[in-house]
Amino acid sequence: MINQVILVGRLTRDPELKFTNDGKAFTSITLAVTRQFRNGNGELDSDFVQCILWRKTAENTALYCQKGSVIGVIGRIQTRNYENQEGKRVYVTEVVAENVQFLSKKTTRAEHPEPVPVQSAANVEVPF
Repeated sequence: MINQVILVGRLTRDPELKFTNDGKAFTSITLAVTRQFRNGNGELDSDFVQCILWRKTAENTALYCQKGSVIGVIGRIQTRNYENQEGKRVYVTEVVAENVQFLSKKTTRAEHPEPVPVQSAANVEVPF
């Protein structure tokens, strides 16, 4: 079987680095990927793709990228589900990044006025 995805898009928000209970770094990002064709109004639409990055890839992305950065992601599609607070089953489809390439001008968060929020995520389930 083949499960491989290649995306190039812009980050819709600053990546926020979090940690699992056992100390694994991760971040969840959304990539805005422009479609290659125009809609009925002659405009280009975008798809907003959820991606999860782990360990050093997550740390480097949180350090060197911010909202609007162009990145390339190579990964695989993963689906998972959980029961929400109302007792309804919620299904999530996301790309698990295996390789990330920074395609924008190199900058660090230190060059921007707002600090990087780093926090621990309590009771985060690791999807694998």
